[in-house]
Amino acid sequence: MKLGHVALDGTKIKANAGINKAMSYGRMKEAEPRLAAEVQRWFAEAAQTDKAEDRQFGALKRGDEMPDWMANKEKRLEKIRAAKAALEAEAKAAAETKAASKPDDDGSGDGGRGRPGRKSKPVTAEPSDKAQRNFTDPDSRVMPTKNGFIQGYNAQAAVDGAHQIIVAHTLTNSPSDQAQLAPLLDAIKANLGTNPDEASADSGYCSQANLRTLVRRRIEGYVATGRQKHGTKAATAKRKLKSGTLIARMSTKLKRAGYRSRYRLRKQIVEPVFGQIKQARGFRQFLLRGIDKVKAEWAMICTAHNLTKLAAAR
Repeated sequence: MKLGHVALDGTKIKANAGINKAMSYGRMKEAEPRLAAEVQRWFAEAAQTDKAEDRQFGALKRGDEMPDWMANKEKRLEKIRAAKAALEAEAKAAAETKAASKPDDDGSGDGGRGRPGRKSKPVTAEPSDKAQRNFTDPDSRVMPTKNGFIQGYNAQAAVDGAHQIIVAHTLTNSPSDQAQLAPLLDAIKANLGTNPDEASADSGYCSQANLRTLVRRRIEGYVATGRQKHGTKAATAKRKLKSGTLIARMSTKLKRAGYRSRYRLRKQIVEPVFGQIKQARGFRQFLLRGIDKVKAEWAMICTAHNLTKLAAAR
């Protein structure tokens, strides 16, 4: 099977995470000791009540079942502790990675001393007080969109340029698209047994590693190196790029082609598909919770889109 142009893109979709079910790390630190003390007080009172009722009614009629309001508070404390531990583990891993990758000399020519009067921020393993965890769907994350922020997932799709069929899909809880180019290309090869001749993607996928992947797989790539302003000819970076790098060569390639660049196909291939799914069919929020279940739900949505396209083509 020959596969021509494929466009790649991601869209942020809300998680089924409830309303106001998230709590910041700062609020967790305040709430944990308060709830823990309250729960311990309840257990102490329950123990005293248990003894008194045993004396009054006998051991067979205890009458000390934990009320629902007490059980809910205890469960909330458990969730807060689990969420707090997860945020601390993430912050510790990020700090260790940052510390391991930090060079002795920052490349500024001053031996790593930094600029006069400016101290580098210390690497800390404690989460920011503003870091959040959602209790209803802990796998979901806060995602930036053009209309603000949502609690959700980053749904990815690779779409065939000839028929607007989704030929591959992935889903992640990272707001960045950059790590999804290779998985999408792998899925295309697994699904269809071939690589596409061409692939277009926006600047979210642009990196030396991703452009190297396209070259290695002999796919003609058209990847934006920056945002395209209205009325300009190409989506290229404003900053000066280092000559000879794959990103610089891609920027030159897009500028040279101008309005005739194959990159222009991306908007008319993949963006209408997301519009059909979210606007025409009204799918704007996942029904399931947890990243594994949400991945399966996104696969079903993509399959439904393809079946609709195939039915309309008969």
